[in-house]
Amino acid sequence: MTTSAPSYPALAIGPHAVTPPVVLAPMAGITNAPFRTLCREFAEGVRTFGGRPATPAEPGSKGLFVSEMITTRALVERNEKTMQLIHFDATETPRSIQLYGVDPVTVGKAVRMIVDEDLADHIDLNFGCPVPKVTRKGGGSALPYKRPLLRAILHEAVGNAGRLPVTMKMRKGIDDDHITYLDAGRIAVDEGVTAIALHGRTAAQHYGGTADWEAIARLKEHVPEIPVLGNGDIWSADDALRMVRETGCDGVVVGRGCLGRPWLFADLVAAFEGGGDPAAAPTLREVAAVMRRHAELLGEWIGDESRGVIDFRKHVAWYLKGFAVGSEMRKRLAITSSLAELDDQLGLLDLDQPWPVGADGPRGRTSGNNRVVLPDGWLKDPYDCAAVGADAELDTSGG
Repeated sequence: MTTSAPSYPALAIGPHAVTPPVVLAPMAGITNAPFRTLCREFAEGVRTFGGRPATPAEPGSKGLFVSEMITTRALVERNEKTMQLIHFDATETPRSIQLYGVDPVTVGKAVRMIVDEDLADHIDLNFGCPVPKVTRKGGGSALPYKRPLLRAILHEAVGNAGRLPVTMKMRKGIDDDHITYLDAGRIAVDEGVTAIALHGRTAAQHYGGTADWEAIARLKEHVPEIPVLGNGDIWSADDALRMVRETGCDGVVVGRGCLGRPWLFADLVAAFEGGGDPAAAPTLREVAAVMRRHAELLGEWIGDESRGVIDFRKHVAWYLKGFAVGSEMRKRLAITSSLAELDDQLGLLDLDQPWPVGADGPRGRTSGNNRVVLPDGWLKDPYDCAAVGADAELDTSGG
C-alpha cells in the first residue's frame, strides 16, 4: 500500500512543468518510443488494472519520458538507426532526447541540429553510463573526471540550445577514490544547465550494492540554484516518496524499477499527487495483455512484426518475474518470432495467477564492484584532456 502524500509541486525543466516530478530514465535498447508509450499510458490513466475505468489525463501531463541514448556523432551524420530512435509519438510532450558525446564541437553541432530542425523540446546529456565500451574511450561516467572537458561540452550544449533546456545525468564518480559529482554539479550550474540527475553509485559499482541517497542530499545542498533529481533503487512508489523525503531532491528518475513493469508510473502518479490508492496489482492475465501490446508496438515502430517480437524477447523475464512459469515455458516465450506465436504461448500460461509476493524489488542488471575500463593514463591528471581522441565518439546510438 502506498503511503499517502500531499500533492508535490511540478518539477521545472526550463519552461516545462513536469508533474508529478517523475522522469523515466534513458535506458539503451529499452526506452524507445513503444516503451515510452506504455509507461505514458499507465501514467495518464489510459491503461489500468483491476477493472478500474480508465480516466485519461491530458496528454503529456504526467511525468517526463526520455529517449534512449543518442550519440551526437551519429545524429550529426544522420545515421539511419539514430534517426529512427529520435522518433516521438505525436502525443509526447515535452519531447526529451538524451545525448552522448565527448567532443564539444560535435555536441554543439548535434544540439544546434535539434534546435534548427525542431527534433525535441528538452536535451539531457549522458555522463553516467558505466559500460566499458563507453568509459574506455573517456565517455559516460568517466568524463566528469576531466573537469575542463566537462565544462567545454556543457558550454557548447547550452550555448547552442537556444530556448531548449539542457540537463545532465551523472554518477558519483569513477570509484570511491575518484569522486566527481560535487565538482561536476558546480560546473553545471556555472554553465547554465537547468537540472541535474544523480545516480547514487560510482561507475565501479555499475548496478550493484545499494545506491547512496546521502550523496543526492549533499548534491542538493551543494547546488541549491537548480533542481536535483535522485536516481537509484526506486522499485516502488513508496521508494520514490522516501527518496524525496530523505534527500530533499526535487524529483526522481526511475530506471530498472520499471523494467517489465511500466504500470509503476500509475503508482507514482497516485503517490505524488496524493489523489488515491495505487493501481491494483495485475494478474498474470493482465500482465500478458501488456506483454502482447508491447510486442505489437515494437513491430509497428520497427515496421516489421517479426523483428518487433524478436526485440521484445529481452523483456519476457522481467514481465514474468515471480510468477509460477516454468523454465521450458519461459524459453518458448523467449524464442517467439511472431505475434501469433506469442499469443499461443501466452495462452498456455496459468493466466489467473495473482501478482506474486516478492515480485517487486531489484530487476535488471545487478553486477557491481567492477574495474572501470579507462583510457591509458586517464586518472593521472583531471585537468589534462589530451587523452580523449576522436574515436571516443561512438558512431551508433542506443548504448
